[in-house]
Amino acid sequence: MSSPGWERGLARRDGSASLRLGQRWAGGPGCVVWDAALVLARFLEKQAAGPAGLPLRRKAALELGAGTGLVGLMAASLGANVTVTDLDEVQDLLKMNIENNRHLITGSIQAKVLKWGEEVSDFLPSPDYILMADCIYYEESLEPLLKTLKDLAGPETTILCCYEERTMGKNPEVEKKYFELLQRDFDLEKVPLEKHDEEYRSEDIHIFIIRKKKAIFPS
Repeated sequence: MSSPGWERGLARRDGSASLRLGQRWAGGPGCVVWDAALVLARFLEKQAAGPAGLPLRRKAALELGAGTGLVGLMAASLGANVTVTDLDEVQDLLKMNIENNRHLITGSIQAKVLKWGEEVSDFLPSPDYILMADCIYYEESLEPLLKTLKDLAGPETTILCCYEERTMGKNPEVEKKYFELLQRDFDLEKVPLEKHDEEYRSEDIHIFIIRKKKAIFPS
């Protein structure tokens, strides 16, 4: 039986509609809407509306650690063809949220199980976008996550990684290690705060645009 929960809404920037996300009291961190997901979702919408932004319509997008599915649902409402992925235990919540927001989808969306570090052949060819919100918190998950990113990302894939900087416990150490490992294979560009959504932004929440390093062949 599903755990009882509550709902969180996110209005579109133009006020035309709201995404409605079911959340659960029990089930772990993937069962609630985190602030980084709100920030990334509204950033996607702002970018999609701008002339020099990140086009999503008819693009393939894959969300890692999707949780409630907010970021992927926003992308699908902007015309992307989205696969939201997470562990088996949150699939029912993901699928419920997809059904509850089906009327807003202008692209397509499906939920699938993906455990970081394992085989990704079912998710290839490489998507145009990989979306990640608050996926950096367990030290033991860093290397499996980075393996999945390397396996999934192609030379044209844009990774959008949003996370909330936390100062408690081992969080700073985990974040530092993640970016050190990431930069072995990827180039990073931090999005300035002024380019975030005007309402959904915070000094503690960062967005990075990440792309695989180009292979350099000897001449």
